[in-house]
Amino acid sequence: MAIEFPGFSGPAASTEAPLEMLAACHHRIERQCSTLKRLAPHLRQHGSDEQARAAATAIVRYFDTSALQHHADEEVDLFPALIESMAGSDAVCIRELTDGLSADHRKLEAGWRRLRPVLSDVGEGRPVLLPEDEVDAFIGLYERHMKREEDELLPMAARLLGDDAITQIGRAMRERRGIGDDLLA
Repeated sequence: MAIEFPGFSGPAASTEAPLEMLAACHHRIERQCSTLKRLAPHLRQHGSDEQARAAATAIVRYFDTSALQHHADEEVDLFPALIESMAGSDAVCIRELTDGLSADHRKLEAGWRRLRPVLSDVGEGRPVLLPEDEVDAFIGLYERHMKREEDELLPMAARLLGDDAITQIGRAMRERRGIGDDLLA
């Protein structure tokens, strides 16, 4: 599902190459979703054992921080930059795409709010089961969402955005994560 960008060799992409980093984030989201999917049957068989607690804690940490930062990277920086790149043109297709992806973010965040308390209970060692229909819906929406971003959004951004816009997006991503430009020198 991942898109390959020239010079992008894997999921270790940084904010110096923000489009590649967004694609790399998708790899990490896929890994977290895969763990989440395996956790439901594990809980039925083994309960909230040490493996389940560790997995649930890692999933919670990821979706509470990195996933939300990823959504903000897109909505606060990338989407507006794309719309601005079309200034003076008819940007209807970009607005429809970015509005749809933003709506997906709200649905994903709502799904996460339903799953998070259960995963927190698992992380605390409480005997609970994950609602598999909610897990499947959450993962399915993420899969469709990431495919649309990789098939439409990121290639469009690579075509339309200039170096200055890309640099600004990377700077904003660093600021959002508390990474100073001085650390990159």
